[in-house]
Order: sequence, then structure tokens, then C-alpha cells
Amino acid sequence: MNLKLKALTKSLWVFHLCIGGSCNNCDIEILDLLTPRYDVERFGIMLIGSIRHADVLLITGSLSRKAAPRAKRLYEQMPKPGVVVAVGSCALGRGIFKDSYNTPCPLDELIPVDLYIPGCPPKPEAIIAGIVKLIKKVRGV
Repeated sequence: MNLKLKALTKSLWVFHLCIGGSCNNCDIEILDLLTPRYDVERFGIMLIGSIRHADVLLITGSLSRKAAPRAKRLYEQMPKPGVVVAVGSCALGRGIFKDSYNTPCPLDELIPVDLYIPGCPPKPEAIIAGIVKLIKKVRGV
């Protein structure tokens, strides 16, 4: 197994990106993961401020026209191998903004998405379960 992939199973460094029009409830649920009730940092999952150090790109919100080139550029700056996680109904299929003029395409048409976590907003337990499935996928279990 590649050393970088092995590191992904032990300590995930996550860069969070909100890419456009949404209600921000997914962002609140992601921040809830860092509170003492869920405390994902004890598992080695840590939010970081630079995409250049990230193992995981966590995306919320529906893709807007202005955010599309920025999201693509951030994905290209992420060290490889890295994974992309789409959280919430807006990131998965544009949610209520599906027929809007400002949401040109779903996120997975712009960049490859490795894990989808559905919900509006998804509960912290669902996000943790998704991350566990991601770790199992990386390990090849």
C-alpha cells in the first residue's frame, strides 16, 4: 500500500469548502463535529486552513457559476492522492437550486467525487459514518 494512502487511514486532514448558494446548515453540522460531543479530532480528523496540506476536500453547497473555477483550482492544488467528499443535498444534486440559472452543473461533473453524504443537512452521525466508509474504501476492506 502506498504510504500516502496508509496515512489517509490514520489521520485525515480536511479542507472545508462552501462553494455557493446554500443555507449553510451543512457547515454548521460540520462544525458540530469538532465540539466535545462528537470530537472527531480524537480520531485524527482535523480541519486545516490550507488545501496544499489537505488529504480530504470536503465540499458543501450547490456549485455556482463564480465558484466553479475556484473549486476546480482548489482541487488541482490538493496533493494527490486525495479524496473529495460532497456533503448535503445541495452538493450532491444542487438541491432546491437544481433549476436555477446560477447553478450550471452538479459538482461531480466538474471534479471527481469519492464520497457522497446525503441529507439536508446531514446529521453529524451520518457524516462520521461516511468518513468511516471512506477509510474502509481507502484501506481496501
